[in-house]
Amino acid sequence: MTKKALRRIANALERISPAPAAAPDFSKATAFVWHPDPDRLQPVPQVNRVDVDLLVGVDRSRDTLMANTVQFARGLPANNALLWGARGMGKSSLVKAIHGALQADHPDLKMVEVQREDLPTISRCLNLLRNAKERFILFCDDLSFGHDDAHYKSLKAVLDGGIEGRPDNVVLYATSNRRHLMPRDMIENERSTAISPSEAVEEKVSLSDRFGLWLGFHPCDQDQYLAMIRGYCDAHGVVIDDATLRAEAVEWQATRGSRSGRVAWQYFTDLAGRRGVAIK
Repeated sequence: MTKKALRRIANALERISPAPAAAPDFSKATAFVWHPDPDRLQPVPQVNRVDVDLLVGVDRSRDTLMANTVQFARGLPANNALLWGARGMGKSSLVKAIHGALQADHPDLKMVEVQREDLPTISRCLNLLRNAKERFILFCDDLSFGHDDAHYKSLKAVLDGGIEGRPDNVVLYATSNRRHLMPRDMIENERSTAISPSEAVEEKVSLSDRFGLWLGFHPCDQDQYLAMIRGYCDAHGVVIDDATLRAEAVEWQATRGSRSGRVAWQYFTDLAGRRGVAIK
């Protein structure tokens, strides 16, 4: 075989199996998004988040997650955390807000967002983070698994680490509307139809047990809902009297059929627009 033919074969193999991605300069940003094929960590110029003090009604979860994150940022042992519960109650906002609050004292604390559909490539992402001097919160938002979904097996690489072990400089924070990361009807269906009901769902349900911290988020009451809006108004300079705010906010939640932190922010956005105030 000629040298020219060998060179063509070598080039073809290179295209099929590209060289491993190089880690970026982590000092260029505080947060990154993992993108596979080709593998890369894309810097995020500005993270979309609110100030941690504006998150109302989640005091216990906030304090617990803050303490865990501070331990991790200091190079001490820390747990993976699962934030689960009601929609729109600030689960993902809390993760981003805590990361932002710690930036001044811990500039080497970075956040890397991983999409659920990219979990099968997570081991390649960990390889880019493993030898870095920085410490990373691996963030997976809205995590859940359905029927015949094998993505949860890839997540074990982060939670258990396999033979290599999870990198000491990585911790996983995930949010989900489901405590066990799978629908209740799916759990009950597999238990009722399986030959060994206790083993049918054990593998998937036990995945949530691998998180050291479980932080529950529950629907807010009306006082908390109004306090959220008042906090946004004060922070952004929107002037409105309490009686008008209450009347409009209650009507807004009635039209939406729900009451949550997300609904509070949506009302505030509308209010700020009507009052001609830009939200920074």
